[in-house]
Amino acid sequence: MRATLDTDFFSLPLPRIFGHRGSGGTHPENTIPSFQAALEAGARYLETDVHMTRDGEIVISHDDHLARTCAMAVRIDETAYAAIADADAAFNCSPDGDGFPFRGKGIRVPRLAEVLSTFRNARFNIDIKPNQAGIVERALKIIDDAGMRRMVLLASEHQERLDEIRALAPGIPTSFGYHEVAGFLSAMATTNQDYRAPADALQIPPEYYSWTLATAQTVEVANHFGAEVHVWTINEEAEMRAMLEVGVHGVMSDFPARLVGVIRQQRR
Repeated sequence: MRATLDTDFFSLPLPRIFGHRGSGGTHPENTIPSFQAALEAGARYLETDVHMTRDGEIVISHDDHLARTCAMAVRIDETAYAAIADADAAFNCSPDGDGFPFRGKGIRVPRLAEVLSTFRNARFNIDIKPNQAGIVERALKIIDDAGMRRMVLLASEHQERLDEIRALAPGIPTSFGYHEVAGFLSAMATTNQDYRAPADALQIPPEYYSWTLATAQTVEVANHFGAEVHVWTINEEAEMRAMLEVGVHGVMSDFPARLVGVIRQQRR
């Protein structure tokens, strides 16, 4: 880990069980009930995504619009929070493909502040989705106001946002950006001992096109450079077992209860 870190994010025992968007395979993703279900299943880490509304509220959503989850044809960054607050975040959720059991039950698009204050004992992997000026400063203020700075890891696919996070909050762990993952893989392939990890968690899929990324060697090299390997999004039991067997530090799953069961079986 980087010497500047001041965090409790990595203080829990391995492997790290991440509820991906909460328990996104069984509940309306990125909602309070989904996060609650993930924690009740045994996850200690909640993976989630944030966007910023037109009036500066940070809300929990993977997409930059609400069409897929709420059947509401609006972009988050073009809409004031008041217009989002009453959206049904469970409208299109059909976990088994047979009906919409959560529709009309008052499940809303939550704000980041609400989620952090509700689940104070959880660790949060927060993916800042848009490349939007001001979102990092606003998110950091919300995290600090909630007293949760030591409980979060911040991620982004935008290098500019990652650089901003590290400059403004060097004590908060971050994930590798896209080009930083490529740099790590290059260092691994060339056994470059001068390489220094720019981040704290290599968060990758098991495969990328024809390349196998998550291997025992990947984990070994990440360990050498002081980083962890977290894989996403692993939903089938056989793949969960395979990832745990190569020694990854954490697994993100839409079905955290299933993942907990696999880990328990392997420990017997």
